[in-house]
Amino acid sequence: MSGTPGRPLSAELSEQLLAVAVDILAEEGWGRLNSDRVAARARAGKAGIYRRWPTMSALAKHAVSRFQLVDPPEDTGSLRGDVAALVDRLRRPLSHEECAVASIVGAARHDDDLRAGLDAALVRPLTLAVAAVGERAAARHEPVPEARLALLRSVVEAFYWQRYTAAGDGSVTPERLARLVDDVLMPLVAPERETAPV
Repeated sequence: MSGTPGRPLSAELSEQLLAVAVDILAEEGWGRLNSDRVAARARAGKAGIYRRWPTMSALAKHAVSRFQLVDPPEDTGSLRGDVAALVDRLRRPLSHEECAVASIVGAARHDDDLRAGLDAALVRPLTLAVAAVGERAAARHEPVPEARLALLRSVVEAFYWQRYTAAGDGSVTPERLARLVDDVLMPLVAPERETAPV
């Protein structure tokens, strides 16, 4: 949070402004996020917004970067289970926070702040989650080469981006998710292994 010299910034107002920004993004879209709308919804002055964030992109970055778009990886006891856990969220409809994210994906291509927010919320956590899958596999004496883990991360990330940009509620049926794991993801990390029957 930037801030300027003067009175200390109220943490409570900061949280309120962030929550309002998320609501606007999720319900109305990036194109409707502006200081007038945020101030009106939060019943706050625009000066209070700009003391904290110089632009709406900076405000959206702060809000989005606090999201947890990738579930913390759990040790399922098997490589397939761990890989399936990476994409388990795809079976659920988009959450309120994910709707906010979906609204800025297109604009993030041309906006460094928005891109940094998405990187903090999705790209970095997914990188850590895939690394954890690799570490567990190595501990179980079924190591996955780094190049294949990198490919796994890229493919899973692509499915997340598709989730945020495709029509509908973003959810995938359990049957389709199982096929994604067995027919697409597992062959990436263990091409020589038999996958579970469908």
